[in-house]
Amino acid sequence: MDMKTRIAALAAECMKSLWPDAEGLPAAEELRGLLAVPPDPALGDYAFPCFRLARPLRTAPPKIAEALCAAWNHAEVASVRPVNGYMNFFLNRENFAAETMAVLLSQGERFGSSDLGKGKTVCLDYSSINIAKRFHIGHLSTTMIGHSLKRIFDFLGYTTVGINHLGDWGTQFGKMVCAYKKWGSREDVESRGIDAMTELYVRFHEEAEKDPTLEDEGRAWFKKIEDNDPEAMEIFSWFKEVTLRDAAKVYEKLGVTFDSYAGESFYNDKMEPVIQELRDKGLLVQSEGAWVVDLEEDNMPPCLILKSDGATIYATRDLAAAIYRQNTYHFDKCLYVVAYQQDLHFRQVFRVLEKMGYPWAKDCVHVAFGMVSFEGEALSTRKGNVVLLDDLLDQAVAKAREIIEEKSPNLENKDEVARQVGIGAVVYTDLSANRIKDIDFRWERALNFDGESAPYVQYTHARCCSVLRKAGDLVNAAPDWSALTDDEAQALLRLLSRFPDVIREAADKYEPSMITRAVTDIAQAFNKYYYEHRILDGEPAQAAARVALTEATRAVIKTGLYLIGIEAPERM
Repeated sequence: MDMKTRIAALAAECMKSLWPDAEGLPAAEELRGLLAVPPDPALGDYAFPCFRLARPLRTAPPKIAEALCAAWNHAEVASVRPVNGYMNFFLNRENFAAETMAVLLSQGERFGSSDLGKGKTVCLDYSSINIAKRFHIGHLSTTMIGHSLKRIFDFLGYTTVGINHLGDWGTQFGKMVCAYKKWGSREDVESRGIDAMTELYVRFHEEAEKDPTLEDEGRAWFKKIEDNDPEAMEIFSWFKEVTLRDAAKVYEKLGVTFDSYAGESFYNDKMEPVIQELRDKGLLVQSEGAWVVDLEEDNMPPCLILKSDGATIYATRDLAAAIYRQNTYHFDKCLYVVAYQQDLHFRQVFRVLEKMGYPWAKDCVHVAFGMVSFEGEALSTRKGNVVLLDDLLDQAVAKAREIIEEKSPNLENKDEVARQVGIGAVVYTDLSANRIKDIDFRWERALNFDGESAPYVQYTHARCCSVLRKAGDLVNAAPDWSALTDDEAQALLRLLSRFPDVIREAADKYEPSMITRAVTDIAQAFNKYYYEHRILDGEPAQAAARVALTEATRAVIKTGLYLIGIEAPERM
């Protein structure tokens, strides 16, 4: 039992003994959720707001706090003090250290994991790259937020399904096939990949301005793709293969994997049943030649299902995809990690699913995120101001290599550490702030070894590893936990003990930045402890306790970095 749960249980008992006949008192589980961490450690380790009891007890919160504190008799766990309507808890430092360390050391790098999600499935739709287009920095957030959430839910015992919903449908692919047939060569596309395809696409539009009949040829080729024409499908499938081969290089650098690459084209034969179902349920109405679902009562524009020419659009495919995923995976949650500009689209799709009578529509969630700029400049594909992700990662590794050469010239595995630090710097920058906030990527911040950055947290992990290598027999010696009652050790222990709650909250709010923040706070607290205390010196049992705290910190930092998709070097 963690300390927060234990305090909640004892406080619930205390309330029940004082007011045995009162109705509406919080049970231990609810009380645990109400326990807050005071902004100033001088006010205690936890605080219970007695305002929650004012109505059921018909008493002012300050008087309730005074009564609870007077009845408290668990000094071996915590002392208490009434403060402005709060019951403030001050943990017994030695017992807190002993109990917290026992859990930390027994669970190691699995600390914070649980079976909370046992028997439940979460589908995650993220990254969703477009065929025949390069992977740029604008794809970073969807890729890394989705990847981190997948790891977080895995860690909490859920079955997860990572889905890369490829953008692989539309007339542009007919145009690409047309351009390839007129001006391309297999050798060129095989050797230069997406760059060759992009040039063909650009040339098609340039030539179409001179000869508009090319547009008809492009549409004709897309019709062939729709009709499963063997030649058109062979070229189209090959374009996808080349694109995924290129993307695989980036995914490998980032350590990102997927369970499914079922994209838009996968649902081509699954849309008609959905359209028919909408008709049968009287949801499909005609509007200016198109077919829509009216959402006026929900204060939303109509959801377009079929254009006036009979063509389907994104919403049609997303409806088919949601139904397919529920029928296939029986998900408890289906997360769509897509930029905030698509908020209306997903609200419409989810509402249409509700109107169709699917109760699980409430379990579909749009996990929105902000925009990315680079060194203060907005990115624009049309203006050619694009930072390719492959190039960005390579630059990050090269810059990290230069810094490591300067700071650690004798490091043996510089290339490997440069890779871990460079990639980590990019990922950390993306996941360091609340996901809905816009991000301005700047090298000086991303690769700062002294500030809030991946290199700083990674260096702290390496520092822990260094201490443990020097500790020798102290690693296995019996510890005296009274050595961890100082302010710095207690501050670090408090942060470590709260890590499981952070993971659960990050899952509840679909917010990986909470883990980034927590692991950074832990790194800062450890470094303060490291500078204030000589870990390996003094009486062996006390030194052993400090070494054990170092090991617990190392394990939690490594776990936290893993959950946000960053590696933890042992030497830097």
